[in-house]
Amino acid sequence: MIPQVAQRLRENIQKVIVGKDEVFNLTLAVVLCEGHILLEDVPGIGKTTLARALAVSLGCTFRRIQFTPDLLPSDVTGLSWFNQKNQEFEFRPGPILSQVVLADEINRATPRTQSALLEAMQERQVTVDGVTRPLPRPFLVMATQNPIELEGTFPLPEAQIDRFLMRISLGYPDEPEENAILERFRLVDPMVELGPVTTPEEVLKLQEERRRVRVAEPVREYLVRVARATRQNPDIELGASPRATLSLYQSAQAWAAIHERDYVLPDDVKQLAPHVLTHRLVLSPQAQLRGRKMQELVADIVAMVPVPVEG
Repeated sequence: MIPQVAQRLRENIQKVIVGKDEVFNLTLAVVLCEGHILLEDVPGIGKTTLARALAVSLGCTFRRIQFTPDLLPSDVTGLSWFNQKNQEFEFRPGPILSQVVLADEINRATPRTQSALLEAMQERQVTVDGVTRPLPRPFLVMATQNPIELEGTFPLPEAQIDRFLMRISLGYPDEPEENAILERFRLVDPMVELGPVTTPEEVLKLQEERRRVRVAEPVREYLVRVARATRQNPDIELGASPRATLSLYQSAQAWAAIHERDYVLPDDVKQLAPHVLTHRLVLSPQAQLRGRKMQELVADIVAMVPVPVEG
């Protein structure tokens, strides 16, 4: 069922987003894993449009939070306020209690406000005034940040970065795609006419279906060796955590299902390792001085680890 729903979602979202097949597949893989996405790219690429189109296509509730230095944690999670008419405290839910949440320019908020997302992203719940409330399912945080403009920003702590299943960059469109964008938006905004092609209940079933994708023992061992190699590389100060290993495992399952397979290949691990691992690793000072890039290091590690072959 996953390939059929994936095709419906792809066709629907591409009414708004031109091209970007790999970005769509990566995004859907995150949805199937019930993870979260860090969209890192320059302004005007279509990050917000992608989040809105995805929420509408899934039939999910959508809220956007513009992160600024004066944003408070209660602006994210909600607060209890005193209703003078009833003489009782009532809970006013924040935007985090939605199914798809866009945390726009997340690195512009203070660390205190950024941390308001931690419990929600990991535990799928929020605690306000000692009362814990579950979040709706499916639940997806899509956070954006501009990698170029660093003035007035607060870098995300490693604990929070590790909670993003993938880091994705949309990149600039090529010339035919940019021409298609101008033509598509010439008369009307296609987002206005966009409608759902699935339901939240169906998405939950797809997430369960993803768990049944088989990962053979040699492929699983290969995946673990790739993750462990990041901890043994002298150019990497902080290697992949066990959460990163689990994220790579789940992502490979989703990637296989999207491509109409009920089993994972080593090539799936190779394809996803840069998106799942690079944002979680920290370069050593010596590697930074030599100008090494994390993408290059992960590519070297994937190329170095022996790939299992079919017996």
